[in-house]
Amino acid sequence: MEVTKKFQKLSMAALIVSLLPLATLVLVFLKITLPDSVRAVWAICNIVFALAGLLLSVICVKSEESRSMANILSTLVSVALMLLMLGVAALALALNFLQ
Repeated sequence: MEVTKKFQKLSMAALIVSLLPLATLVLVFLKITLPDSVRAVWAICNIVFALAGLLLSVICVKSEESRSMANILSTLVSVALMLLMLGVAALALALNFLQ
């Protein structure tokens, strides 16, 4: 019983941490521009949150008894964010070599 409660708390933490990088969209929708230094820190935090969410959600999904819809959702969100970040990095590298 204690183990499932621990995994429930961990799965909710994984879901919250994996959704934190999407807070960037709030600034985009409100058309708020940030200084360059704040944007750099925000980008690093987004990468850390995406990696932490992926790690926490994989830990929760690994065990069959703790697998739930929140765990699967946080895993999917984290994987999508990581693929998006890798795609942006690959595009930046490709554009850098083409110029």
